[in-house]
Amino acid sequence: MKAKNAEIVGIGTELLQGGLEDTNGRFLAEALHGISIEVVYRTTVGDDRQRIREVLRQALDRAAVVVATGGLGPTEDDRTLGALADVTGRPLILHGETLKRIEERFARRRVVMPESVRRQAMVPEGVLVLPNRHGTAPGLVWQEDRRLLVVLPGPPREMRPLFNEQVLPILLRRTGRGRRIRTRTIKVCGLLESQVEERIIDLLRADPGTVGLLARLGEIHARVTVSGPAGRVVSQLDAWERKLRDRLGDAVFGVDDERLEEVVGRLLRLQGKTVAVAESCTGGLIVHRITNVPGSSEYFERGIVAYSNRAKEELLQVPSSLIEQHGAVSPEAACAMAAGVRRLARADLGLGVTGIAGPGGGTKAKPVGLTYIALADPQGEEWCEHRFRFAREENKLWGSQMALEMLRRSLLKATVKM
Repeated sequence: MKAKNAEIVGIGTELLQGGLEDTNGRFLAEALHGISIEVVYRTTVGDDRQRIREVLRQALDRAAVVVATGGLGPTEDDRTLGALADVTGRPLILHGETLKRIEERFARRRVVMPESVRRQAMVPEGVLVLPNRHGTAPGLVWQEDRRLLVVLPGPPREMRPLFNEQVLPILLRRTGRGRRIRTRTIKVCGLLESQVEERIIDLLRADPGTVGLLARLGEIHARVTVSGPAGRVVSQLDAWERKLRDRLGDAVFGVDDERLEEVVGRLLRLQGKTVAVAESCTGGLIVHRITNVPGSSEYFERGIVAYSNRAKEELLQVPSSLIEQHGAVSPEAACAMAAGVRRLARADLGLGVTGIAGPGGGTKAKPVGLTYIALADPQGEEWCEHRFRFAREENKLWGSQMALEMLRRSLLKATVKM
């Protein structure tokens, strides 16, 4: 058995039935790959004690490191603790420190703790208990000979900090701190995947396998993977990022976990500007994304969902004659919406979006997916047309993405002028 291979086990019947996506598996695979631990198997098993026990035993037979997530909750269908007791041959005992943490957590929330939650403080005797700052179920680590079994809670907001802060140091002590593999994702908006490839094709050919292009909804991700001594991989990634930014220019909006709405918010804050949004076909999605960013109250003034023609006329003061002449889905309507919300909010910038999300409502002249986005500032309005060819929800997401991108590009121009 290699000292640096691993198996990831996802536990939960909902994973098998398709009700939940295994984002934990993807996160763990990337994290383990980054410290040169090869993931040789990924397994999913339902909430059945016997099957969980069999899967964990099989994983320990064929991998040096096993990381399992899920099944540590307080309900009857959470069976991982019992299976872990079977695998380790250790009885479950009450872990006093964990119980105290759980009780304190409920007390802070002023909620009576259900008796069933006590079971989350039961752990196999002798295992290492990892305190969970973001939830109730602790992480658990069991080591025997050269095998390491890690069991973590299923919710990503609990699992990821536990892994990064407490499991990763344990794994690094086992693997040493020599050669490392690291990745960085350069995020692009406003270009097709083929257009991105055209601009960097010589880089892709000169160093095959280093950069991979991934199409995401409204974005293209250029994922860079490098390997080398721990002290050099960051400088290698920095060099690749500079190359890609040189080729792709302003189409690059962020890196790794940065979201477009965060970048837009940062630019607005930097320039001391405010924005207001008028939405029709996107149904409030743009406002939702903007206000998901902490501190957005510094630059976001208001949002109006003017879905009907009457709402556009009454709330945004779009002239009824304009809608009669050009239609509610038109450049003129989008500009009037952007100018109207800017004027009413007394904001620096106004964003207006109107379109046909589908699946019905389209015509030959104005098909489903047709979307007009307008941006208003003190100098006037500008607009752009998009023709999305997706299902309703995707058309709405694309509309919000392109609206935020239009705002970002405008702010970048203003930054250059400042």
